[in-house]
Amino acid sequence: MILDRYFARRFMQSFLVIGGIFLALLILIDLVEQARRFDSENLSFGKLLHLTLLNTPAAISEMLPLLVILSTIALFIGLARSSELVVTRAIGRSGIRALLAPITLALIIGALAVVLLNPISAATSEEFRRLSDTYKNRGNSALSITSEGLWLRQGSENGQSVIHSRGTTNADALELTGVTIVSFSMEGKPTQQITADRAQLSNGSWILHNAKIWPLAEDVNPETSAKTHEQIELPTTLTRQRILDTLGQQHSVSVYDLPQLIRDLREAGFSTKQYEVWLQVQLARPLFLAAMVMIGAAFTMRHVRFGGTGIAVLSAVLLGFAIYFVRNFAQILGENGQLPILVAAWAPPFAAILLSLGLLLHAEDG
Repeated sequence: MILDRYFARRFMQSFLVIGGIFLALLILIDLVEQARRFDSENLSFGKLLHLTLLNTPAAISEMLPLLVILSTIALFIGLARSSELVVTRAIGRSGIRALLAPITLALIIGALAVVLLNPISAATSEEFRRLSDTYKNRGNSALSITSEGLWLRQGSENGQSVIHSRGTTNADALELTGVTIVSFSMEGKPTQQITADRAQLSNGSWILHNAKIWPLAEDVNPETSAKTHEQIELPTTLTRQRILDTLGQQHSVSVYDLPQLIRDLREAGFSTKQYEVWLQVQLARPLFLAAMVMIGAAFTMRHVRFGGTGIAVLSAVLLGFAIYFVRNFAQILGENGQLPILVAAWAPPFAAILLSLGLLLHAEDG
């Protein structure tokens, strides 16, 4: 246990040092990117830094596999150079047994990433998206899916409009059914209400079918002044791509909220595969980080007198990137329905563990 705690402490030190270096670089690079992105808006340095810090947790979450594999490489190269690995093997402990502490820490880091970092990054990503949309567009737009249907908010120079729909018949074309639209003035007072059987987004306008309009002015009787139209067009600042992009941002949804969101989306008629795959990928994250530890150890758990340390480090990093690419590719296939959801999320970590275990057994037994 003393030796395991020593390996765990060395691994954690490497992880914190490498993580701190990458965090500093990440903040600097993203700050420059935000300054370039919002150059025309003339935002202050404080607002740019705020956006950068909001974007940081999600970036750290994505970088965890790289940080873990680099920490493993740093750990075992340091142990090899000080001949501590030789001493460990001399007392009868195999190299695979020495991996117990780093793998356990990787599993703990992965679990913390799921239960703590994921909700934090989801909240900050959503706030980043909201502020970016506010700075980029005059009117703030928002989208929400609940058990009551789809809610949209769009802005314009004349005020805000809230759109409610019971569902959709065509998610890709954004054809909504059972639509109710309430418009508000800049002072927040309601100006009119519209109901329609169907609404379709096309060329910067909502095309409403079988619509009825009630004016909500103070000196007007809404019912007697209501008008019915077979088809009307209502200008909008929303676009199909913006709405679908918002729906597709599973990164901004916490794992705790994903099951309810999946049920709400399914009831509203939207595809839920990408959210289901994303949920399983998050649950499989501890195993994936453990696989990164085993891959890093498979190439660097050797004495430095054998030479080729640089090639070993490069091979470990390249294989880690390859596994990361395979996982993302499998995730895309799962979202498109070409792979079962569980296979798309869990097969890459298990495959990486078996591959690295084979390399470790070969290195140990020859």
